[in-house]
Amino acid sequence: VRFLTISKNNVLCFGWDGELYTLAPNGKPAKVAVNILVDDRSNLNQNSRMSSGATEMAVSSNGKEVAFVLRGDVYATSIEHRITKRITNERNGSWNIYETKMVRTDETMFAHSTQLKEEMIVGSATEEFQPAYSPDGKEVAYLEERTILKVINLETKKIRTIHDGKQTYSYSDGDQYFQWSPDGKWFLIEYGPDHLFRTDVGLVDASGNGKITNITQSGYSDGAPKWALKGEMMIWFNDKYGMRSHGSWGSEFDVYGMFFTREAFEKFKMTKEDQEGLPEEKKDDTTKSADSKDKKDKDKDKGKSDKKDTVKVLTLDLNGLEDRILRLTINSSRLADAVITPDGEKLYYLSNFEKGFDLWMIDFKKKETKLVVKLGSMGGSLSIGKDGKNIYLFGGGRMVKISTADNSQKDISFEAPLEVNYFAEKNYIFEHVWRQIFKKFYVTDMHGVDWNYYKQAYSKFLPHINNNYDYAEMLSEMLGELNGSHTGSGYRHSASDGTRTATLGIIYDWAYTGQGVKIAELMDKSPLNTSKSKVKAGTIITKIDGEMVMHLNDYFNKMNMKTGLKMLFTFSDGKTTWEEVVKPESIGMEGEWLYDRWVKLMIAETERLSGGRLGYVHVRGMDSYSFRQVFSDLLGKNVGKEAVIVDTRFNGGGWLHDDLATLLSGKKYVDYVPREQKMGYDPMSRWNKPSIVLMNEGNYSDAHGFPYTYKTLSIGKLVGMPVPGTMTAVWWETLIDPSLYFGIPQVGSKDMNGNYLENKQLEPDVKVRQNYDVVIKKRDEQLEGAVKEMLTDLDKK
Repeated sequence: VRFLTISKNNVLCFGWDGELYTLAPNGKPAKVAVNILVDDRSNLNQNSRMSSGATEMAVSSNGKEVAFVLRGDVYATSIEHRITKRITNERNGSWNIYETKMVRTDETMFAHSTQLKEEMIVGSATEEFQPAYSPDGKEVAYLEERTILKVINLETKKIRTIHDGKQTYSYSDGDQYFQWSPDGKWFLIEYGPDHLFRTDVGLVDASGNGKITNITQSGYSDGAPKWALKGEMMIWFNDKYGMRSHGSWGSEFDVYGMFFTREAFEKFKMTKEDQEGLPEEKKDDTTKSADSKDKKDKDKDKGKSDKKDTVKVLTLDLNGLEDRILRLTINSSRLADAVITPDGEKLYYLSNFEKGFDLWMIDFKKKETKLVVKLGSMGGSLSIGKDGKNIYLFGGGRMVKISTADNSQKDISFEAPLEVNYFAEKNYIFEHVWRQIFKKFYVTDMHGVDWNYYKQAYSKFLPHINNNYDYAEMLSEMLGELNGSHTGSGYRHSASDGTRTATLGIIYDWAYTGQGVKIAELMDKSPLNTSKSKVKAGTIITKIDGEMVMHLNDYFNKMNMKTGLKMLFTFSDGKTTWEEVVKPESIGMEGEWLYDRWVKLMIAETERLSGGRLGYVHVRGMDSYSFRQVFSDLLGKNVGKEAVIVDTRFNGGGWLHDDLATLLSGKKYVDYVPREQKMGYDPMSRWNKPSIVLMNEGNYSDAHGFPYTYKTLSIGKLVGMPVPGTMTAVWWETLIDPSLYFGIPQVGSKDMNGNYLENKQLEPDVKVRQNYDVVIKKRDEQLEGAVKEMLTDLDKK
C-alpha cells in the first residue's frame, strides 16, 4: 500500500499495484475508475548530436584520438577535429567484455572508420568489466563480479585468476584499481586487507599465483598506484601528512614515489649538476621485443609499420622499499589524480586548493611547484602520452589536451550522434537496477523477498510509462518491496523556465486580511535587517517596483525570478510610508535562516527551562561541517555548563557516529595547576561532563547509528521517540539517463550479538511524544523532557 490518506469522514484512499483504491469504514477496497485523455503523439525517442555529457575518457596509444562514454555507449573522436564515431549500441543482459576492431586496413582511426567488427572476449552470467590490455596487447585483464582480477589470453582464450577479490570490496562500480606493469609481469592494485574504508597498495604476480605483497603498509590510506620510470618506480596517494579529518570525512593527501631499484632511486635524487658528466647509459641486454597492440603509429601514407617496441623485463628489489620512498608534493591537499613524465622530471597533479580542482606541476630538477591550468573542476583524471609531450585531462565532462612544453591547452571537442529509444533505454535501466540490487544488496537473502517475482510484477508497467516522474516512482515501489532503508529512485528534473521565488527572509502574518503583506517577524539574516532599514515586525509591504501588492499570492508572483536583483519596496507602518532598495535572496538561503532561527529558539528555551545550567547543541547532519559546529558549541559557548542536550532530531545521516561518541565520552584524568591556579585539564578536546541525546522518528541512517552507539557505550540517556533501524551504508547510483538515480544499501552494521541494526528499532530511555495541540503553541515537549531528565540526574549526584 502506498500514499495512504484519510478523509474527514474516515474514508481511506491509497495506491496499490499501480491503481487507486478507497476503503470506507467496515467496507472493502474499491478501485477508483480513472480515465485520462492524452494527446500521445509526441516522439519520446531522442535523435540529436551531443557536444557534452561524456562520463569517461581513454586516449589512444598514438595520441590522435580519444574514446569516451556518452549515455552508456562508447564513441571515438579525433583530438584535432570534431569528427566522432559511435562504436557501440546499447544491449541488455549482464556486463561482458567486448573488443571492436577496424575492418579496412586503409583506415587508421576509429573516428574516421567506416566498418567495425565487434567480438565478445568474455561473456557469462557473471558481471565482467573494466578491461585493460596487457602492454603487448596479447592479453586482457578485467574484473569479474567487481573484485576478482582475471586475465584472458586472446589467442588461447585461457583465463587465469590474478587475485580472488577476498581482500577487496567494491562500494561503487569502477572503484577497484589495478594497472599492468610495463613488462606485463606484475600488477599494482589498491586493496583493503583489514578494513573496508582503508586501503593499501599491493603488488601481484601476473602469472596468477594469487599472492599479494603489501608494499605500503603505512597504516594510513594508500591508493591510486601508477607505474613510472618504465616500471622502476611507482607513484601513489597517501594521507600521512595531510590535514587530518575532523569528523570522518577524509584527509588531505600527498603524492609519494617508491623506487623498485636502488639505481633509479639514486638517479631520481640527483640534481642537474650531479648528472652532468655522467657516461651515457648503454642499452640493457635484458630488453626484448614485443609487438604493440596498435603496431605503433600507423603511417599516414603507408599501411602498417614494422616498428616494434622494446620492453625491459623488470627486476624488482623489494628489500628495503621503506627506505626508497619520497614525498613528492610540497604540501598536502585534496587530490584527484597525478601523472609523472616518462623521464621522471615533472609531476602533474589535480589539486583542490581553492574553488575546484586545478592542474599543478612540480619540476623536480628546478625544485619548482606552480599552477599550470586554472580549471575549477569537480575532479577528474589524467593520462600522459608515451613521449610525455602531452597531458590529457578529463573532468566535469570536459576533455583537454595540455602541452607539457608550454602548458598550452586544447579542448577536445566532439559531435556525437545520439540515438535514444526511450522505451528500450528504460527497459535496460529496469534490468540494470534489478541486477544491481540482486548483486549488491547488503544481505544475500534479500530480506527473504522473492526478487525474481517482483521483477515480473513490476515489468508489466514498463510499456505504459512515458515520463521519468512515473518511471522513478515505479522503481521506488519495486525497491520498496525489499523492506530496506536507503532504497528508492528519483528524477532530477531541471527546467530553465521553472519558478524561483526570491525571499526577504520574513515570517508572514497569515491572519492579516488587508491590502499588501504584513510582516510578523524579521529573520536575523533577512536583507531587511540592516542598520539603515526601518522595517520591523508589523510593517506592511504595499508596493514592489512601484506596483501595488494586493495579497500574498500577488507578492509571490512579483518576487519570482528576482533573486539577487535590486528591487524597490514601499513599506507602511500605518502612519508613514517609505521606500527601500533591497536585494532579495533565494528560497534556499531562507531555509538556512529558518534553521538558524529554530536552533536559537532551542538554545533560549534550554537556557530558560534549566535556569542556565544546561547547554544545547543540534547535530544537523552526520558530516564534517556539523561536527565542527558541535565541537565549537560544546567546547566554546557551553564549556561552563553543567551538562548539555545533544539534539539529533531531523538528522538525515552521513557518517559521524564514532566521532560524536568519542567527542562526548571524555573522562577527565588530570588538572593543570600553575602556582595553585587551576588553568586547564585533559582531555581538553572532548566533552567530559554529562550529556543527553534527543532523537525522533526523523532520524535516519547514521542518525540512527549515533544514538545506537551512544546508548551501547553507555555515554548517557536517549530521550524522544523510537528511531527506525536504518544504519546501512548506501551508494546512490546515477543511471545512464543522468536525470535518474537509485539507492543500494550495501554495507550492513551488526551489533556485538551478531544482529543487523537494519530494521531493528532503537527505543529511547525516556519516551516523549510531540502532541500536535502542544507543538502549535510553540512548546517542545521532547526538549522539556530532556531538560527535566538531565536536571534530575544532575541533582542526584
